[in-house]
Amino acid sequence: MVKIIAVANQKGGCGKTTTSINLAACLAFLGKKVLLIDLDPQAHSSIGLGVNPEELEKSLFDVFDDSDEGNLGLNEVIVRVFKNLDLAPAQVILSAIEQKLSGIQGREIRLSEKIKSLRNAYDFILIDCSPSLGLLTFNALSAADEVLVPV
Repeated sequence: MVKIIAVANQKGGCGKTTTSINLAACLAFLGKKVLLIDLDPQAHSSIGLGVNPEELEKSLFDVFDDSDEGNLGLNEVIVRVFKNLDLAPAQVILSAIEQKLSGIQGREIRLSEKIKSLRNAYDFILIDCSPSLGLLTFNALSAADEVLVPV
């Protein structure tokens, strides 16, 4: 069964991204199938794993977006980074999702709903959160089984 871990802390600069990338890489090295979800609009996990957000045609914004162009499944934005390690990348436009989904029912469980289809594909799903307690972090917390708080 998949273990979903959110790496979260309201404070910036405490090691969320460093922890997320290194934990994902170590688990993948041990043969575990890992998905790292970059839920920070700064996209540092994506950049740290060698994915240029500016070159992406689609990202997590399109997974959260409920318009006709958006509303993609997580599997439609995943990028293979290394053997056993996949990434759901972020782009800066992800910062607009909170305003775009304002007033939409169920907006805080979108990620949880999208992860359901991938539960059998991975051993671990790690979620690198942004340094805030906004909609994206609430999505991560509602999807996670555990929360790792770097200090």
